[in-house]
Amino acid sequence: MYSEFDREVGEMRVEQERQARIDAARAELTKTGRDACECGATISPARRRAYPSATRCLECQEIVEKEAYLK
Repeated sequence: MYSEFDREVGEMRVEQERQARIDAARAELTKTGRDACECGATISPARRRAYPSATRCLECQEIVEKEAYLK
């Protein structure tokens, strides 16, 4: 059987892992992407507002998503 101490330590570890996942998700949301797409085109201001971490222009992103969908 587990002692009260073991249970408390386990609960603390679960909470620490949960908080780490929350912190990582928040950091990902606030991460900024680039001003220029991989193809060299400028990423539109509207796309940057909607998806700040964008690394591709809308046209390139559509191509990548279509290719992934067709696989």
